[in-house]
Amino acid sequence: MIDPEICIRCNTCEETCPVDAITHDSNNYVVDPDICNGCMACVPPCPTGSIDNWRLVVRAEAYSVQDQLGWEELPGEKSLPADVEQAPEPVEAGNAQPSQAAASPASAMAAGAAVPPWSAAHPYVNLYTHKTPITATVVGNYRVTGADTESDIHHIVLDFGELPFPVLEGQSIGILPPGTDAQGRPHHARQYSLASPRDGERAGYNNLSLTVKRVTQDHGGAAAHGVCSNYLCDLARNDTVQVIGPFGHTFLMPNHPRANLIMICTGTGSAPMRAMTERSRRLIGSGDIGKLMLFFGARTERELPYFGPLMKLPRDFIDINLALSREAGQPKRYVQDLIRERAVQVRELLADRNTCIYVCGLKGMEVGVLEALREVMMQAGEDWSILHDVLRREGRLHFETY
Repeated sequence: MIDPEICIRCNTCEETCPVDAITHDSNNYVVDPDICNGCMACVPPCPTGSIDNWRLVVRAEAYSVQDQLGWEELPGEKSLPADVEQAPEPVEAGNAQPSQAAASPASAMAAGAAVPPWSAAHPYVNLYTHKTPITATVVGNYRVTGADTESDIHHIVLDFGELPFPVLEGQSIGILPPGTDAQGRPHHARQYSLASPRDGERAGYNNLSLTVKRVTQDHGGAAAHGVCSNYLCDLARNDTVQVIGPFGHTFLMPNHPRANLIMICTGTGSAPMRAMTERSRRLIGSGDIGKLMLFFGARTERELPYFGPLMKLPRDFIDINLALSREAGQPKRYVQDLIRERAVQVRELLADRNTCIYVCGLKGMEVGVLEALREVMMQAGEDWSILHDVLRREGRLHFETY
């Protein structure tokens, strides 16, 4: 069952479920007991762990979808009749039987790892919830795309003062926008990836940053008003924000010396890549960093967030590859095109077991990235499916798409 007090309504579980057992309304995400086959595909990708809740009940008394849609909190355990044989404990996600999800290259669960890199630092999750949010203060809000472009992306810095809010690169937080929805209920939290490293946007400070795009239309181009994105983009210095989290226990940066990073992103999917890059930059003096390779896609240079600071990074520190799909006078290029063009260098990194791959951006990029990586390996006569399985098993290939 899905705990409505922790769930941030990100839709990951519903997208991941291979049998369509998960549905939702404007209030809750729920599991249909008549459809769920216990494959566990939904559990590892959940950023909050809200879906990993279990109740033993007689099948005839299983909580219906309608019951669950009305919950504000999970029910307690029921007493089972003495003559009912108890079912075995649910299997762990890593031991679940293969499901239809494993065959779908478009599934983030199938495409990427369900475990973090072996050396990743221990993450803290769910320290603050909908019932007990933490208050952060806005100490900076800067537009990071050209003022003459339609892509209005902001870099927002939040400070937590004396209250603890430990985070790692690759984690995310939830923002509770003020006001109520059409049904008069408080808005659910919206999830945003961190754009700053573990020791703060400014090293040694208890703050973090987000990369937020003002939403004025949906993916189909129809007019739409993003409740939380517009709220965040309009914040002024010293405004306060209600925050929950942190979330995320798998999309984490490796923590051992000389680890290589291949980072593939588009638009605001650059947030976790910025966090990992900045963490690496701060470690340059230690000699502990490996190779960094970035594939970054946007329509034009002016719509590419952080373009100026990115161009100032030393070229012997990070290998930057920009894919611009709408730049005047240039052919359309996407991140998967550049992966193919840099096949030799990509293959060299893939051959090193210290290499981790991170992909963040729109969900539609998953298939293209996987196909490009497959072609890179095929060019050398190697079997991508074998390497893909190794990368997933060792926590070295991660997708965070939306």
